[in-house]
Amino acid sequence: MKCVFRLLAAVIVTSGVTGCTSISYYAQSLEGHVQIMAARRNVGKLIRDPSTPEALRAKLTSASTIRRFATDELALPDNSSYRSYVDIGRDAITYAVFAAPQFSLTPITWCFPVFGCVPYRGYFSRKSAAESAVGLQRQGLDVYVSGVTAYSTLGWSSDPLLSTMLRQGDTYLASLVFHELAHQKIYVNNDSAFNEAFAVAVEITGVRKWLRATGNRAGLRRYEANRKRSADFLGLISKTRDELGQVYGSPRASEQMAAAKAATIDRLRMRYRQMRDKRWAGYRGYDAWFDAPINNAKLAATAVYGEQVPAFLRLFDLCSGDYPRFYASVRRIATLPEPSRAQALRTAAACN
Repeated sequence: MKCVFRLLAAVIVTSGVTGCTSISYYAQSLEGHVQIMAARRNVGKLIRDPSTPEALRAKLTSASTIRRFATDELALPDNSSYRSYVDIGRDAITYAVFAAPQFSLTPITWCFPVFGCVPYRGYFSRKSAAESAVGLQRQGLDVYVSGVTAYSTLGWSSDPLLSTMLRQGDTYLASLVFHELAHQKIYVNNDSAFNEAFAVAVEITGVRKWLRATGNRAGLRRYEANRKRSADFLGLISKTRDELGQVYGSPRASEQMAAAKAATIDRLRMRYRQMRDKRWAGYRGYDAWFDAPINNAKLAATAVYGEQVPAFLRLFDLCSGDYPRFYASVRRIATLPEPSRAQALRTAAACN
């Protein structure tokens, strides 16, 4: 509990200078996290316990193997994270609330102790997230709320495996473990796009290596097919963001801009349907994303996780797939001032 108390101290200090609203927000964050930490059960003991349901035992056994692989093969932190388990009894561990102005793709950011400034606020309660979203909408902002299946305390506490992480197959579980441990490896305050893209790059390369190591050729083929569809999806989002950027930069009246915004989003949906029915041969895995409302906040949230990933993957190749060298190169780039960081990543010609 020592790390939890350190986190508590940081929260109290910050709350003391930021007002009642912040105190309430930090209190719910701390309460939710402490409840999770108190409910942890050791994975090894659960596997050995004869009363553990066989399906859960099998998933935890896979999780234990994946955790060892993360340290042994991906040079990710060797600590107590993801060596315990909590059944949270719901579909999401937290709910992230994103917001952006009506005519801008730049997300609103909030600043917190330890983690710096990020383009979202997280809530352990769906009700609290919804109330926050309504308040932001009343300010005229575009808002997007997304359920989260895993989160990282950046090593401040021993993050557990969650029942939400076990809902799908082992490939999904591996992607989450590798992603969240990557945040513990390298994290740059106030640069979510850099942090998330780095973690996604570790996730992608790690899952590929894990599937090859386990001889899961069919799983690797499925994963690569999913990656191609993900790249296609992000390409659609990037094109739409470019088009909206031109709309928002034009000298139009607000009514005209709103109409142009709606038309651009309609084109995005049309392009998706065409790609789904032809290029993807009817694969409908992204239907829910497109069927739900689309606004600047949702587009901004998607860009945070995807825009810089190709540059990180290219740097990984420049490092010959050597994780320690890759991490060292990323750390060097991370020390640069923020305006230079993305440029250095894009133009890197060697693994320095």
